[in-house]
Amino acid sequence: MEAKKLREFLDKYPNAVEIVPLEEVVVDSARGSADRPGTLKLAIPDAVVKNLRGDPSKRDTLLLVHIPHDLVEREASPIILPGL
Repeated sequence: MEAKKLREFLDKYPNAVEIVPLEEVVVDSARGSADRPGTLKLAIPDAVVKNLRGDPSKRDTLLLVHIPHDLVEREASPIILPGL
């Protein structure tokens, strides 16, 4: 899903789109190496798991969104910072 569509859904349906901070659902993690990627084990509601395993044409869209820390700092700063 493209970012434009995500913004549209957040604007039109703010009570229907759920945003969950990843740190609230991670129960285990392992760093990656040259041989394998890092892994995260998530504790999520069973309904979400059933949805992911169900009919692909009826699946909800789940996204992992990354907001870099420097952008969060930039937004909180009262000083106008150069760049972006």
